Amino acid sequence: MQTERKRQRMKIGFIGLGIMGSPMAEHLIRAGHTLFLNTRSKVPSALVEAGGSACATPAEVATKADIIILMVPDTPDVEKVLFGSDGVASGLSAGQIVVDMSSISPVETKQFASKINALGAYYLDAPVSGGEVGAKAASLSIMVGGPEDVFESIRPVLELMGKNITLVGPSGAGQTAKVANQIIVALTIEAVAEGLLFASKSGADPAKVRQALMGGLATSRILEVHGERMIKRAFDPGFRVALHQKDLNLALASARTIGVALPSTATAQQLFSVCVANGGANWDHSGIVRALELMAAHSVTPE
Repeated sequence: MQTERKRQRMKIGFIGLGIMGSPMAEHLIRAGHTLFLNTRSKVPSALVEAGGSACATPAEVATKADIIILMVPDTPDVEKVLFGSDGVASGLSAGQIVVDMSSISPVETKQFASKINALGAYYLDAPVSGGEVGAKAASLSIMVGGPEDVFESIRPVLELMGKNITLVGPSGAGQTAKVANQIIVALTIEAVAEGLLFASKSGADPAKVRQALMGGLATSRILEVHGERMIKRAFDPGFRVALHQKDLNLALASARTIGVALPSTATAQQLFSVCVANGGANWDHSGIVRALELMAAHSVTPE
């Protein structure tokens, strides 16, 4: 049964075709699904040449697709795509499925789900982790919130974009998991940055220190990938500082709502703000090391 469902061709809408969305949509086209595409700027010609159909508005996507996937930057963007003029909601019919793979507010996600459900359609929040590399390799981690039966009905579609796919709980649970992910990732990147900066200013070769640490308890995927970025000064995204700053703002706002203190998250958010203030909104998030370097008047390695 699972194999048959994977082979079934589906009509899928995909809204948001940036660094992440374009390769994700391409995987779906390559698998034989019919794709209806919309984005803020022009739909990439490569996706149209591969077989996708460009649509003028999110509403047009909704009238043509059975499943509508969103991959846009922030909570206001999702709200506009869903409920703005010519938004998805105006083209929805009962029984359709909306899947928001953006990283947005868990609180507002629950509100969006309620509004879509009131139209007779289904809603899943399914944010991802893995960045551009994971999107291109179809190896994203996907954290899902929503009804189990709806999740199982589209699991074969999600499996074309990711490998670690988990139904976390009801609506909003996927976004909650993603916020937790972004807290952990940000603090680990900051820890790697502090460690390498300390080593460098102490006179040690940061590349050799990283190599030594890769064999011990401090090893991590972030030390491997982002530690190398810091040493090689390779700050092209990746995952942009401005987006990670946005995610930590979501974490801190949610924490205030539930009465939880996140002191280290607040520090990381401020370091991202330093990056943005110094022209680094579009740096890879490993560029947080530059904020620490400014305070130390020392670079991990010369640029």
